[in-house]
Amino acid sequence: MSDLPLSGVRVLELGNYIAAPTAGRLLADFGADVVKVERPRTGDELRNWRLYAGDTSMLYRTLNRNKRSITLDMRSDAGREAVLDLTRRSDVVLENFRPGTLEKWGLGPGELDAANPDVVLVRISAFGQTGPLSARPGFAAVAEAMGGLRALVGEEDRPPSRTGVSIGDSIAGLYGAFSAVMGLFQRESSTDRPPLDRRSMDIALNEAVFSVMESLVPDHLAYGVERRRVGGRMEGIAPSNAYECGDGGSVVIAGNGDSIYGRFMQVIGRPELGTEPDLASNAGRWQRRDELDAAIEAWTRSLPRDEVLALLEEAGVPAGPIHAAADIVADEQLRARNMVQYFDVDAGGTEPTRVGFPGVVPVLDGTSVPIRHVGPDLGADTADVLGGLLGYPDDRIRAAAGEES
Repeated sequence: MSDLPLSGVRVLELGNYIAAPTAGRLLADFGADVVKVERPRTGDELRNWRLYAGDTSMLYRTLNRNKRSITLDMRSDAGREAVLDLTRRSDVVLENFRPGTLEKWGLGPGELDAANPDVVLVRISAFGQTGPLSARPGFAAVAEAMGGLRALVGEEDRPPSRTGVSIGDSIAGLYGAFSAVMGLFQRESSTDRPPLDRRSMDIALNEAVFSVMESLVPDHLAYGVERRRVGGRMEGIAPSNAYECGDGGSVVIAGNGDSIYGRFMQVIGRPELGTEPDLASNAGRWQRRDELDAAIEAWTRSLPRDEVLALLEEAGVPAGPIHAAADIVADEQLRARNMVQYFDVDAGGTEPTRVGFPGVVPVLDGTSVPIRHVGPDLGADTADVLGGLLGYPDDRIRAAAGEES
């Protein structure tokens, strides 16, 4: 689609795993031509993560949709020259190698800037490009722990848990895409060419996680508060939790708004709890959270899930079902906004499988932007990019891609 917001922008993605590919996916979703560079033969390691059959995981297909895949041996002279040639024709270079890796290969910021003095460089790493931990490797699990998130996830009487997805990588990826667009806006709106240090965006996984920890540190420094794990609740906010229903389903109910709380207690048949003065605000309700949760779950367990949700909706109490994958696929709201998009994909069987993939966010014109294609096969676009875009002959393509002669 030529009318998408980032049409005409080219991004060179030198990234593996989740963080940088997430940033690249967001840019590709809205029209950028994202050329993903992968190592010869094995490619991005994400191709094998949660691989149940076939040779490319659905995780890779999801995070690398709308991109082109090429293989380059960046450790070789031919591969290095190809990266610099692609940089000359790109607006953004996106990478998430361990700090110092690109420099070791002769592809550091100085070389990229010499190749293209207008390029925006987005760098994602565990702890950033500077500081005493900058050279240390780390995945999202470590970043989530050191950024403050892990200490708040799970039950109070059990060891810290983690969310079911690599949320630290995804948050860093969001910052990566934002940084790229910010750099492009700066470049286009400046009368003078911004210097390299203003076009280099430095994103650390632990800092990305820390940035969404709300008032964790200010509350500690201002009041001496040490937040702790509280399971499905949110500290200081009540009642807000997950509750089981009579038919085995579960719901999340957020009845913690002061104006909502009274209506909520009416619905569950406990109006006296809605009028007690010490329960008029979250502070008081938090002190009696166990009592309130017991009263609420006694009500939810007496009814099937759909009836619980219908009664809460009628009363204007925020609530929703806890969805698994099958529920998401059937969700009429998501369907109306094209938020599950289907493609025939090789899933290891004798015939392609019809698979639904998450739609594009944010929505434009009322429905999700159509996904152009899911993550490509390894090196599917090498000849097209190196031959068509750079004009390389076949022997030079093979040398850059690390192929046997």
